[in-house]
Amino acid sequence: MQERTRRPAVVLLLMLLALLAVGAIYGRDFWQSRVQAGEGYTFVADIDRWRRTGRERAVRARFDFSLGPQLQDLPLEIGDWQGADVPQTNIEVLILLEPEQYVYRRYRRSDGKYVWLSIIGSRQAKSFHSPQICYTADGWKTEVASEPIPLQEGEIYGLRLAAEKDHWKHVVLYFYLYPDYLRDANSGTVLFKVTAPLEGSLEETLAVEKAFIREFFESARQ
Repeated sequence: MQERTRRPAVVLLLMLLALLAVGAIYGRDFWQSRVQAGEGYTFVADIDRWRRTGRERAVRARFDFSLGPQLQDLPLEIGDWQGADVPQTNIEVLILLEPEQYVYRRYRRSDGKYVWLSIIGSRQAKSFHSPQICYTADGWKTEVASEPIPLQEGEIYGLRLAAEKDHWKHVVLYFYLYPDYLRDANSGTVLFKVTAPLEGSLEETLAVEKAFIREFFESARQ
């Protein structure tokens, strides 16, 4: 008899603990998704579009990377970099991916170093795929690994793609941005991708890309 009365109490306790856990998760998501005046914008960065990884970080950005027309207003001049929009000549990209927002620019630093910035924002899964797919389909040899990107405080991670074809060598760093930990597709996803020609060693080229990325993102934490 005592066992029968104990069982509902245990079930009730487990349900209460589950509700508290869900509440804690949603509370964390609500807090992380808030934008506090004067402190930048908070997003969740990860290296994978389809699953949550151990590289997931809450990152504070200097600009608003939430899905919307403001992505087109990112500054052309930032730090030592001067940017210019590059016309998209590959119309098939826009037709196949159907992004809601697409930014494609070349930024040149005062010392002559330059990178390409690609930003894709969408609520559709079809708008995103690994850049490795395009490089491989075009005959490039590729190598992929995760890469830490130190910020003023903490670090985020990007996927590093090294691609080579004939005399061309590219180094790509990219990651995905979400409004909060929920990563709801209806809230939109933004791909942030930086590409540079290999100049000097791989480490030297990555250092240029990371310096560029730090102009946009300030700090990160788990």
